[in-house]
Amino acid sequence: MENLSAAVVVIGSGIGGATTAFALAKKGIDVLVIERGDYLPKEPENWSPQAIFIDQRYKPTEKWLDGSGKEFGPGVHYFVGGNSKVYGAALPRFREADFGEIKHLEGISPAWPFTYTDIEPYYCQAEELYKVHSTAGIDPTDPPRSKPFPFPAIAHEGYVIDLEKRFRKIGLHPFPNAMGIDLGENGKCIRCSTCDGFACKVDAKSDAQSCALDQALKTGNVRILTNSKVERLVADESGEAISHIVVSGKNGEFKVHGQRYVLSAGAVNSAALMLKSGVGNSSGLVGRNFMMHINSHVATFDPMRKNDLTFQKTLSFNDWYFDGGKGYPLGAVQLIGKVTGLMMKSFAKKVPLSLLNYIADHSVEFVLMTEDLPDPENRIEVTKGGRIQVFLKQRGMKTHMELLKKAKRYLRKSGYKAIFRQPFDISMNSHQCGTVKAGNDPQSSVLDQYCKSHDLSNLYIIDGGFFPSSAAMNPALTIAAQALRVVAESGLAKGII
Repeated sequence: MENLSAAVVVIGSGIGGATTAFALAKKGIDVLVIERGDYLPKEPENWSPQAIFIDQRYKPTEKWLDGSGKEFGPGVHYFVGGNSKVYGAALPRFREADFGEIKHLEGISPAWPFTYTDIEPYYCQAEELYKVHSTAGIDPTDPPRSKPFPFPAIAHEGYVIDLEKRFRKIGLHPFPNAMGIDLGENGKCIRCSTCDGFACKVDAKSDAQSCALDQALKTGNVRILTNSKVERLVADESGEAISHIVVSGKNGEFKVHGQRYVLSAGAVNSAALMLKSGVGNSSGLVGRNFMMHINSHVATFDPMRKNDLTFQKTLSFNDWYFDGGKGYPLGAVQLIGKVTGLMMKSFAKKVPLSLLNYIADHSVEFVLMTEDLPDPENRIEVTKGGRIQVFLKQRGMKTHMELLKKAKRYLRKSGYKAIFRQPFDISMNSHQCGTVKAGNDPQSSVLDQYCKSHDLSNLYIIDGGFFPSSAAMNPALTIAAQALRVVAESGLAKGII
């Protein structure tokens, strides 16, 4: 283990890393994936609200610092498959306008260095790979498509069928969520209530491991090294390429050599590793423009309606995504997986569990998602002691509160008597992005449109870090589509010896 090598070394096995490895494997390229965690075990706790939401069984013990130096436990998961092992499997496309400049109430969402048209064919491929279910054309904000969804929309259960009718009656335009699950004839999904936020014990959730990495490993072109943390990226004498990386494992440190390197550790950890290594930062923008969606969980309560749903996360509406009525965007409203009283207890610690159970039995839950605008002062730094510090004052909070106000008004119109809100805080790390933004100008961006470092000829960064803006859509499918685009069109897979 002192001197490992591969044609392409991929750091991280989440959506970005696993999809990249899959696409490279299909081209017959020798790939080594390095993952700091292990395989997430299949065990009863996978489906236990107590284990996951109260005991935080799958969260790391490491602590990050906020801007004031206060410790917090980050919402990251170090396993093969990364955060996708416990994500909610919502896999929508960004809207066509999201790739252009958009004026918001609190600033500008900048244009990307490529267009929706450029990435659209790879959205199709990513939807096929991640088994995305939905129906096109119902949502008025739908972007144009060259192919239909590869799998039909997940059928609503009775409560959501009624909810959809109520929404349409008050003028909303609900549509079926784009969800990645292995549902249908010969599918593994048993349509349980433990999908959103849980690990899937039957491998039916479309996570990075089950959909991409496992398929890549079967080709024989990909190897994975687990329980191995990359400590440093080491540049060669010219400073214009990565010579090797230094990895710590169970038996100490060792080197890994590659012709090319793909960093896919997540927006925060990828930026932190570059900062620790002192590479690829001629622009001074590594770690800056950190974004994560401004989100609220909302529980809508009606004592006269008992919620008997099993699989709840099948409906959304985007009526105010482009314009909330005042000429600027507000965001998206999505159903989430069914929440139990015990899950509520992780936030409402002082409320008796019996009351929370009653509320959960008579409520339906949503996430309200607003774009967080980029700001260079929102950033990731690494302290002298090597710890990650997050400076974040989100730009878009006024917009989010307006979305919340408008959504509450419509939810009450649809019959709900009380509405409870849980805001996301810095520890949620929801949809982190923006720390190594892509662009055409090396002075104002870290990467080019194909996620290659402007400074280093053999380093690519393929995770949410490359996003110039966050939009107000779940980012996983866009990361996967860009990974497929990079392998197909860039120099990453070309000229490998």
